Amino acid sequence: MTNTIEISNLTYHKNYKSILEDINLNIEQGKTVGLLGENGAGKTTLMRLIAGLAKGAHGTIKIAGQDAVAAKKAVVSFSEQLDGFNPSIRIEKIISFYEDVYPDFSVDRYNQVAGFLQIDEGLRLSALSKGMKEKLVIGLTLSRDTKVYLLDEPFGGIDSMSRKKIIQSIIKWKAPDAVIVVSDHYVSEISSILDEVVIIKDRRIYTQKSAEEIRSQYAEGIEQYYESIYEGNDMDD
Repeated sequence: MTNTIEISNLTYHKNYKSILEDINLNIEQGKTVGLLGENGAGKTTLMRLIAGLAKGAHGTIKIAGQDAVAAKKAVVSFSEQLDGFNPSIRIEKIISFYEDVYPDFSVDRYNQVAGFLQIDEGLRLSALSKGMKEKLVIGLTLSRDTKVYLLDEPFGGIDSMSRKKIIQSIIKWKAPDAVIVVSDHYVSEISSILDEVVIIKDRRIYTQKSAEEIRSQYAEGIEQYYESIYEGNDMDD
């Protein structure tokens, strides 16, 4: 199967500090992948590099065979926070902005997702709770028709019932050949939608393993496997 994401010998330093070292990672088209690791492991940095939003890395990142920054940005939808917008802006204006900037942004699809997430477009950004802002970010991210969706800690401020509802429905909003990479602390809740797990540890890719293989080896599944790695009890050869 074709690889949508191909990363080779990627190293990234910031302010003389090593963030990522010798990252090699291939993700096949159509996969939903959990990107796991403790706080500060480099998950967000790796996503920003894939999305073309961070500069100064050594190595190569190809998305759908493209390595030019503009070409990669055109096929990657990243769940950026909305800090660049004036707090007084109305949600409907943010939607118009996305429609103008991203040719692949579908208002019809956004309306479907927003209806599901119960987002009120008439409100101003400043009036949204943390959880509602995160729902808006998810809605905007998933409303582009693109090859790669990067969801960086998308559910932190969302209540448990809404979180489960969103997680269970992510697959229906994704094209069969699109890749979703999701980083989240709620490992047990996202595990049901994962095809693969990628774990970052000590600034490197510690492992990339199929979710099915993990479930067959660990009674409690992906969460137990992830925790065992940081406890030093993993059973990998």
